[in-house]
Amino acid sequence: MIEFELPSQPLRIAAAQAQAASGEVEVNAGVVARLVRAAGDGGARVVVFPEKFLSGYEPELIRADPERCAVRPDDPRLAPVAEACRASGVTAVVGAAVQDGGELRVSALVIDGTGVIGRYDKQTLFKSERAFYRHGHAGATLEVGGWRLGLGICYDSGFPEHARAAALDGCHAYVVGALFSEGNGYHESRIWFPARAFDNTVYAVLANHIGVTGGWRTCGSSAVWGPDGRVVAEAGVTDEELVFADLLPERLRAAREAEPMLRDLHDTGTEPRSLVRTVLT
Repeated sequence: MIEFELPSQPLRIAAAQAQAASGEVEVNAGVVARLVRAAGDGGARVVVFPEKFLSGYEPELIRADPERCAVRPDDPRLAPVAEACRASGVTAVVGAAVQDGGELRVSALVIDGTGVIGRYDKQTLFKSERAFYRHGHAGATLEVGGWRLGLGICYDSGFPEHARAAALDGCHAYVVGALFSEGNGYHESRIWFPARAFDNTVYAVLANHIGVTGGWRTCGSSAVWGPDGRVVAEAGVTDEELVFADLLPERLRAAREAEPMLRDLHDTGTEPRSLVRTVLT
């Protein structure tokens, strides 16, 4: 039987959805900064943004002009985001195409008042991304206020092993920026995220795009699911919005007492896939 340490205090988190301007990093960084401040005003300590929000999804634009559309960890265009984080006391998880060593990655940048403090690179690339990007080699866990937040990006969340690796690393929530589209994408998100939450008795957080980006007509509906797989909070389909949710230790504890699958995992004789993870503090 595995024992996991639980947080002692609640954590308010926000999932942001907004329309990204195609290829306009400075414009989108301004939107991120504005929503970081709004998240702080709403009491959030963490806010997560959609996949590649800083450029829009836009694979062709990014491939054609990575100097303009991709960012570097020390990119001066991120300064307004860091300043908003400093002023609001919020940590932001911001989707971006990142250029590193001549290679492109689909990444989640972890930004606080000092700048970029860490990065998660998408491990499970969608088939149309594999010609442009290199996949990440390790997971990442963000620690805030005693809560361990396992980071994922879009297609990662379709694979149970990814969230399970985070849960086995002691994570209390699975936090994902994504692009889900109308129709099948919406359907997938409403299967995957409750399943990732329930199977691992963790909170699951989704920040999705709105409008059209990269040729995809997206479906909004950013949401937070509780560790019992039930919806805690959900945004609308088309409008810019921040979804707030309080992650509660007592709800996490109750879910794990009622559904002991994670605790009992090794007693079944199953050897789950293990991924190396980097802890960002």
